[in-house]
Amino acid sequence: MAAQVLGRALVTAKWLSEAVRAGRVGTSLRVLDASWYPPQERNARQEFKERHIPGASFFDIEECRDQSSPYDFMLPSESHFADYVGRLGVSNDTHVVVYDGDELGTFYAPRAWWMFRAFGHKEVSVLNGGFKNWVKEGHPVTAEVSQPTQAVFKAKLNRALLKTFEEMMQNVGSLQFQVVDSRPEGRFRGTELDQGLESGHIPGAVNIPFRSFLTESGHEKSIEEIQQIFCENKVDLSKPLTATCRKGVTACHIALAAYLCGKHDVAVYDGSWSEWFHRAPPRYKVSEMKRNKA
Repeated sequence: MAAQVLGRALVTAKWLSEAVRAGRVGTSLRVLDASWYPPQERNARQEFKERHIPGASFFDIEECRDQSSPYDFMLPSESHFADYVGRLGVSNDTHVVVYDGDELGTFYAPRAWWMFRAFGHKEVSVLNGGFKNWVKEGHPVTAEVSQPTQAVFKAKLNRALLKTFEEMMQNVGSLQFQVVDSRPEGRFRGTELDQGLESGHIPGAVNIPFRSFLTESGHEKSIEEIQQIFCENKVDLSKPLTATCRKGVTACHIALAAYLCGKHDVAVYDGSWSEWFHRAPPRYKVSEMKRNKA
């Protein structure tokens, strides 16, 4: 099945449930719950303690980030990441499967998938359909928290998969790479607030809301459908591409979708709109709301 090809970027619930049943979750296969929710809405860690995929560990995106940065969820250092995932039992030879419990099916899991790839790990997959569909299909859940054996993970940042503010600024003039923004259309256009920030977008960016790539059930759309979405938005997958969003999370859905189409080098602008809004000059923040006020 296609889901097990392309570097296993996606695995099905059926594949993972068979691996769980066969007792394969361990040093060679680690399952990580990468859920995150606004604290006032849901408690991801508590939900994990109550119910998760057997053998899974909790991947805390709040812990595994650059905590000195003023922006949310920025990549941690190589040593921080290596130490953190090593404690979750992940070595460089481990196949990692990430999922989350979002009601959409998948929200934060592609961010964890991209983080592993950014630090040089190739064997990492997203559970297609997420925990929501895992439960819906009747696969096993448990409240038992496993204690993985500490492993050694050596992280090496792949700079090609990451863009900085300076590189994004330079690109506005040079147009060396395409930029796709995964936020909802209103936030991209600047007609609605973006979590308290004025919204808008980077000059030259194209808008493909990340939900475009998900079916109604929360599974990833077919490769043919994904290719069509990129094509309709005039995004050329044979050319350099960088994804952006609000804080570097849903941008990773763009990277995953492109990966499924065979494009494995999509970069993510880690600071995304959170950083751009605070650092870019006003003329580099395109907003219909501002235009209408002028």
